[in-house]
Amino acid sequence: MIFRWWSSDTAAVVTGANRGIGFQIAHQLASHGLTVVLTSRETGVGEEAVKVMQEGGLNVAFHQLDIVDHASIEAFSDWIKETYGGLDILINNAGVSFNVGTENSMENAETVIQTNYVGTKNMTKAMIPLMRTSHYGARIVSVTSRLGRLHGKKNRITNVSLRQQLEDVDSLTEEVIDNVMKIFLEQVKDGTWESGGWPQVFTDYSVSKVAVNAYTRLMARILEDRPEGHKIYINCYCPGWVKTVMTGWAGHISPEDVADTAVWLALLPDQFCDRKLAIAITITLHQQKRLPYRND
Repeated sequence: MIFRWWSSDTAAVVTGANRGIGFQIAHQLASHGLTVVLTSRETGVGEEAVKVMQEGGLNVAFHQLDIVDHASIEAFSDWIKETYGGLDILINNAGVSFNVGTENSMENAETVIQTNYVGTKNMTKAMIPLMRTSHYGARIVSVTSRLGRLHGKKNRITNVSLRQQLEDVDSLTEEVIDNVMKIFLEQVKDGTWESGGWPQVFTDYSVSKVAVNAYTRLMARILEDRPEGHKIYINCYCPGWVKTVMTGWAGHISPEDVADTAVWLALLPDQFCDRKLAIAITITLHQQKRLPYRND
């Protein structure tokens, strides 16, 4: 049985949570008794989502946040610090994808990289200094994709040099990841990306998640040396092919089902959050065995 380490004072932030997976993650965290801050780019839809949860008796607040806007992240950082004194859990759920079905257009590649990778990175960097000290440690969970696996059988980076740079966690740096994204976007602009060794399915989205996975591994290495009381545990997971707007409702798993894994990772007690877990190789819903929570 897993010990219930959190309380109603535990503050969790969920980005892009006005609908879909993010909404369900926020709902389930609040149902476990946490204080949840739901964010979305558009104020109206975010406030409506919060209203639904509040009417159900859940402790959920709203704040506007656009993770690609530095000023928006700064305003949110100031607000979360002033309102709650910081946060304990960050769920990086906000993301975009513009291709559906067999489409593989690169028209929005820069937006995809800027949102899914750069926005997630900037939000993580902004929140780390605001994470409250705790015996149990703070938590970061990013929603990613198995399409971003470096060694996928059908969809991977076939450029050996680039792949080796990203998989060597001991020499991995933010600059290395940024440079790989720069190379990809340059090839998109000059039309050579198809021969560049990039994933061939939902290429821009896949590459963005390659970066998220690599950044999670990097941060797991950096954060593991923090002293007791200041620990921050970071993971990422793949929800699978979900019935959401992003997939054109073509998925075969419900947002309610996949949100459970994000919540499970966020609420793991500290003794389960060692580096073997924090290395954050992508976790899929049907591969991950959960343990029940204990309320005493």
